[in-house]
Amino acid sequence: MQKIIRIGTRDSQLALWQANKVREELKELGYESVLVPIKSTGDIVLDKPLYELGITGVFTKNLDIAMLNGDIDIAVHSLKDVPTALPEGIVQAAVLKRADYIDVLVLKDTEEFFGQPNGIIATGSLRRKAMWLDRYPTHKVEGLRGNVNTRLQKLADSETWNGAIFAGAGLERLGLRDAEAIPLTWMIPAPAQGAIMIAALEKDDFVIDACEQLNHHETKVCVGIEREFLRLLEGGCTAPIGALSYVDARTEEVVFKGVLLKKDGSKKITVTKTVKLGSHHYLAKDCADYVINRGGKELMEEDEEVAAKVASVFSTKKLSELQKETLSPAIGIKDSDFIKIRFNRIPAKVMRNQHENVIITSQNGVEALLNSFTKDEMDFKNIYCVGRRTKKLIENRIGKVAHVSKNALKLAEYISKETEIKEVTYFCSNLRLDVLPGYLQANDIVENEVEVYKTMLSPVKMDDTISGVLFYSPSGIESYLEENNTDKVAFCIGETTAVEARKHFNDVEVANMPDVESVLELVNMYYSHTASQS
Repeated sequence: MQKIIRIGTRDSQLALWQANKVREELKELGYESVLVPIKSTGDIVLDKPLYELGITGVFTKNLDIAMLNGDIDIAVHSLKDVPTALPEGIVQAAVLKRADYIDVLVLKDTEEFFGQPNGIIATGSLRRKAMWLDRYPTHKVEGLRGNVNTRLQKLADSETWNGAIFAGAGLERLGLRDAEAIPLTWMIPAPAQGAIMIAALEKDDFVIDACEQLNHHETKVCVGIEREFLRLLEGGCTAPIGALSYVDARTEEVVFKGVLLKKDGSKKITVTKTVKLGSHHYLAKDCADYVINRGGKELMEEDEEVAAKVASVFSTKKLSELQKETLSPAIGIKDSDFIKIRFNRIPAKVMRNQHENVIITSQNGVEALLNSFTKDEMDFKNIYCVGRRTKKLIENRIGKVAHVSKNALKLAEYISKETEIKEVTYFCSNLRLDVLPGYLQANDIVENEVEVYKTMLSPVKMDDTISGVLFYSPSGIESYLEENNTDKVAFCIGETTAVEARKHFNDVEVANMPDVESVLELVNMYYSHTASQS
């Protein structure tokens, strides 16, 4: 029987519309599929290993996790929301034909305010704000967040706003585009605006083959150029960047328009370039270089210096632009991946004989084993693991789990006190904690270790202006300590990370939920409280 493709989607009205579109197109090709709505952050518990895979996108993170856990087969995204670097093991399987990429202005009343010096427009986008102020420097732009319906309602309820800016495609898809909405044809859109992307696991050949049939080549080329332009300019900074690429059917040329602005719209650098289709492979780089050579980096640095900062913090994991925007403008943020994962090539002799009792403490351990061996090659009699997500992945991909514990110590206690086991094989990282091996050895249980992946430290030396550091794992703390001191506040994603932090830092703060957004919220609350006390 043919596999039923599980389509992961956020549960907003717009996201469900996009997922249903993919479902309908798959049905036309003869593929059966089902929608799997994935709840928001608080409904998914994240284990340390997944953070080390580099998942970053605010709107895409939970779908990435669900896919890596085996809960869904594909994820449907608005491509403009997807980080330019996808998590390890996940690939772009298809880009559907692009819809309208134009931004539109939804009016509160009439257009009369255009000629007045005190117009007020609402948007939550840095790019839209900067481009509006570039064109209408005497106007005021106020923040607006929420889903499409929420933002429309906020506009209707406002007594001061003259209008709000929306993506035309989003309104069109929900049947909410007012005939009086004004297309802002002068406003260069966000990279990949109007495009729907399907993500899938790199190793799932059936799903990749199915999705590739939905791919729209021209859209794929154009949004690829736009996203590469964004990636080359970003450099970890949050900046108003617009990019648009399209194919001129008459001349078979690729036209590109890009812009980088100051956040207040007072300065901008624009670039326009046209090349023959087929000669476009360096178009994004050429245009990014043009912007940088005309002061692009300096323009972004000016923005970073303008705001009076109450604090500067450093994330030990790369964050997306949307995640950085959740921090108060009064808090400076820098980021870098302090941890990198590499799977080892495990010798074939390791699997020649049956392993009676096996321990796996992370999802990275599972993936590392599957990177070297098939399910049939792994002859495990009893599997013991840590974490319900690890258990689910093992049972989906390898076999039945005999027992799962909340943490390594609890598992060691169970094996020592509740079983007659005398010998175990532990598939682990080169930086595994000593808790489990130490406890087992103290109880006369022989522990044979097989290093299946490397957790590589990649520290960055921080300057003295950094007052707080965001940590997502004990390994991240170890990496940090190689180059830095402990005279800062440690903001930790969970209690396990905090336990390690307390060994070194005097000031340790712990997020309410084990996710990136909660850590960022913790930083906001901490410095807001500090500022109010000063």
